[in-house]
Amino acid sequence: MKKWIIGVALLALTVAIPISARAHEGKDHTVIGTVTSIDGTNLMVKGTDGKTVMVMMDAKTQITQGKTKLDAKALKVGDRVVAAGPEDKSMIMAETVKVGVAPAPAKAAAKK
Repeated sequence: MKKWIIGVALLALTVAIPISARAHEGKDHTVIGTVTSIDGTNLMVKGTDGKTVMVMMDAKTQITQGKTKLDAKALKVGDRVVAAGPEDKSMIMAETVKVGVAPAPAKAAAKK
C-alpha cells in the first residue's frame, strides 16, 4: 500500500513540476531597474535584483515620464524605468514603460 501511495505521489510531482515551470510564460511581468543598453527598440534593464532582462518595445508600447508621453528615442542608458507586459522566454514585451522623473537639483547650502 505504501509503495502505491509513493508511486502516485512521484507521478503527481513529475507532472506538476513542468506545469509550474511554465506557469509564468505569457503572463504580465514588471521589471524595475536601470537601462544598461539600447539596441533599436530593445532595452536591457538591470533589475533591482541584479538580473538583466530584455525589454522589447513596439509601436503600441506606451512610454511616459510622469504624465508626459515620450518617444522611444528619448530613452537613454542610465534611465530608471518600470516596464510591464507579457513575458516570453525571459523577455518582456512591454505594453508600458515608465521613465523615472529626474530628481530636482539640490538646493545650495545656506550661507551663514
